[in-house]
Amino acid sequence: MTTDPILHIHTQVLNGMQPSPRKFRTFAELIADEDFPGTDLSEETFHTRLANEEALGDPLTALWARFLNAWDAQDTPQWPTETDPRTPGRRAAIYDRLGFGPALREILDAAVPVVHAAGATVIAKEHIPWYTPERAMARAYYWPAYEQHLRQKKRSEATIADLREATRAVVERLTDPEQEGLRQAKGLVVGHVQSGKTANFTGVIARSIDAGYRLVIVLSGTLNLLRAQTQKRLDMELVGQENILRDADLSDLDSVIGIDYVHDEDWPKFVQHGGRPSAQQSFDIDRLTTRDKDYKGLGEGIRALEFEKRDRAKRLYDPVNLHHAAARVLVVKKNKAVLTKLVKDLKQIRGILGEIPALIIDDESDQASVNTTDPKKWRNNAPTRTAINGLISQLLKLLPRAQYVGYTATPFANVFVDPGDAEDIFPSDFLISLESPDGYMGVRDFHDLDSPLSDSERTPENSQEKAHVRSITSKTGDRLQEAIDSFVLTGALKLFRADHGVDADPFRHHTMLVHESVRTDDHDDLSRRIKSMWHQAGYASAEGHLRLAARWETDFRVVSEARAADLPNPGSYDELRPYVSRARQLINSGGNPVVVVNGNTDRYFDQLDLDFDRTPRVWKILVGGTKLSRGFTVEGLTVTYYRRTARQGDTLMQMGRWFGYRPGYRDLVRLYIGREEPLTKTSTVDLYEAFEAVCRDEELFRQQLKQYSGLIDGKPQLTPNDVAPLVSQHLPWVRPSARNKMFNAELVEIRSPGKPIEPAVYPQDPDMLARNTNRWAPILKAFPAQASQIASLFGAGMAPPRPFSALISRVKHAELVAVLGSLEWEYKGYFAPHLHYLAQLDGSLALVNDWVLIAPQLTDAYRIEASVAESAQLSLARRTRQLGKPAFGRIATVEHRQAAQALIDAAAASGEDAAVGPQTGVALIYPIVEGANAEDVRSAVTNSQADLRKIVMAFTLFPPLAATDSSRRMLRFRAKDSRHDGQAIVSTSGA
Repeated sequence: MTTDPILHIHTQVLNGMQPSPRKFRTFAELIADEDFPGTDLSEETFHTRLANEEALGDPLTALWARFLNAWDAQDTPQWPTETDPRTPGRRAAIYDRLGFGPALREILDAAVPVVHAAGATVIAKEHIPWYTPERAMARAYYWPAYEQHLRQKKRSEATIADLREATRAVVERLTDPEQEGLRQAKGLVVGHVQSGKTANFTGVIARSIDAGYRLVIVLSGTLNLLRAQTQKRLDMELVGQENILRDADLSDLDSVIGIDYVHDEDWPKFVQHGGRPSAQQSFDIDRLTTRDKDYKGLGEGIRALEFEKRDRAKRLYDPVNLHHAAARVLVVKKNKAVLTKLVKDLKQIRGILGEIPALIIDDESDQASVNTTDPKKWRNNAPTRTAINGLISQLLKLLPRAQYVGYTATPFANVFVDPGDAEDIFPSDFLISLESPDGYMGVRDFHDLDSPLSDSERTPENSQEKAHVRSITSKTGDRLQEAIDSFVLTGALKLFRADHGVDADPFRHHTMLVHESVRTDDHDDLSRRIKSMWHQAGYASAEGHLRLAARWETDFRVVSEARAADLPNPGSYDELRPYVSRARQLINSGGNPVVVVNGNTDRYFDQLDLDFDRTPRVWKILVGGTKLSRGFTVEGLTVTYYRRTARQGDTLMQMGRWFGYRPGYRDLVRLYIGREEPLTKTSTVDLYEAFEAVCRDEELFRQQLKQYSGLIDGKPQLTPNDVAPLVSQHLPWVRPSARNKMFNAELVEIRSPGKPIEPAVYPQDPDMLARNTNRWAPILKAFPAQASQIASLFGAGMAPPRPFSALISRVKHAELVAVLGSLEWEYKGYFAPHLHYLAQLDGSLALVNDWVLIAPQLTDAYRIEASVAESAQLSLARRTRQLGKPAFGRIATVEHRQAAQALIDAAAASGEDAAVGPQTGVALIYPIVEGANAEDVRSAVTNSQADLRKIVMAFTLFPPLAATDSSRRMLRFRAKDSRHDGQAIVSTSGA
């Protein structure tokens, strides 16, 4: 028994409370009476212990962190509370149930702060609840072992709690494996590029096999290298040593011949169950694939899938049999030959297949799995399937109790799968969007999204771009040599930090990625160029060190001081210089600093010796194309030189290999990216801006999923069938996904109470522009001649985030909607979903009475004024359309949007009839001249009159928060569905 009575009692009490907190003192006294009579259980003693925990190694704090974070994160608590997860309110409710006083609450909050992170977003059909906390705990074996493994890997309790909730959300929407009736659930889990989706599906598998799933098929990658990485990860974190060894004796060399991993340096890190699970009243996991062997056939013949039955008169899915049978796990490539062999073997044992609860995990499910055949070429309207899609379909037919869960960071291809094709992989039951994990470098770490700071105000401390992003060209030419210098310097800095106490494990691999083209000939030329630059760089010479010292002083020293002051950093380049020499040696090991990665066969990758799992250290510059943009995780990636364009948004996102975890070296990450790269013979694109636009589309998609994920009267307001219209496309040259993966979907209505509506695609034809401007005339004439300060619209004691002057007027809702309904657009029906919503807000409900119109004025130094359609003198704004497309970038400036949003929020909060009341909307009005400079604007003005053929009447609308009806439904739309033959468009969401 432990010699720490307090820790023992607290451990027993908390373990007994799962999954709900209850009166702590009551249960603690029962445990104390039995095990440690007379133990002081007062809150004062608890408080004192927590205050002195550091000296004891914080075991009690760690214990409470586990349970508090778990209760904080519960999306559907099994105890009565109306509090939201991960909020102070939820934590207070927990303390109430525990019966803790103010002083103890305060010290626990300090020791285990509430992690204010959003949980996973779930879009799902209604399901029959079966995976209750009691059911999950009753047979938990592999899931607790996985949790403990994550703790040993130093994952935070908050991270584990989030994973617990996210995996529960998946498993509870599968079919009950004990259910007699047949039902297949299909779902999609949306992660982030290189964000650790494997951790989620490992947890899902652990929970699922504990619950009763007995055949798990993981479809992983299209290469042996990628499949082997997934196999090892599952073997290490889920299967464990005892299931791998079976009854082999490690001390007997003959008995371990042919068993993988026993000589692997990571073998000590593999999960240990303390003996064969089947000897501990649980069940074993039998692997039908190994690290080195993909599926070759049922190694033991048909017996490999002959499940043990305690009662042969009952079905396998009967609890009497199910929970004593071993689970079978296969990790297979998405390869036609491999999957064909698996399907063929399963057909030979068809009799038992109808009894096996099976789980199919499809990693990178938008790659190879989606059917991309042209529907116009189908015969008799019956789908003609691509090879992998057809084989997955056959697996699902052969295994009627199989559940399908796809994983991807780019979901657009999957949500455009025909929902009416019952044999396809459309996620008809659920779509779960995972939050960006703690420690992950993603979109917002490389882009200053919505920053109100001007370029001159941005520094490496307040700007992600200034800290991490560099153009690939400068005034003196290409910056490839600078990027290579940065790679050497960052390697030296990692070695310096490892020598000064920083965990060196994340520095095991150190890589640079150069990605310019998909053509292999280009890769060879680039490789030769880099090798030449490397040998001429003079890294051992005085000149080379002077160049590196200057780069360190002007770049890395500045950024590291701003963003990594808590990490060891050299005080001068002289301190770093010895590590530069070592870094140079490591990168040039074998006499070649460059590895070209552009093959598409297993043999090619085998000869590269680029297996990050098996190779002790990879310090190289990688040159490649497509194979570096999908599935292949570049470990230790620190410097990226990138200039390749792509015409699909999901492809572009998958090429963002610079996203990922960078522990101990976030401040060292550098992205050299093209700013004016050729798209066609006559046009160029800013790749950095293109990435930002695609990232915005992805973020908007996730935000809308979250917005519509809430239940209305206990019913989902959105199901996976309704998701396709949420996918947006703002760049005409970058589709969300490949054309042959997309189905049409027509959005009928978008409701935006309290949120901005900002069209971007205005007409380009001068006559259309003139007609539109004339239609605005009645409203423009309402503007006064004299400008006012925006502060005049705010109530007493309030002020706009940033003051500015503007012409201000007010119009009735019907007047504004009449104008909006008369406008012409570059794309027919472009504004219709918003107009449909706005037109309903007047009627009998009177949700919106009127609108305050704000026409912002530029400062005196930049202001060019003109009368527009006989209006007062308005300040003309200048905007440019995005290259090669009709869409403008952002219309309203950040300070104008912030002021308008503040007015809407204040009106909803106060409810007072101020200048902007709770039923008043705010509209920012911008007469825009398209152009590159002020002269373009002046050319649109003659005798103080604007040329209406050159004026784009742009606007941003902020409906009041009250602008929604009692149904609280946020959107309504129509979508194609092949189940309704002959009806191209059908309603899927009701009125």
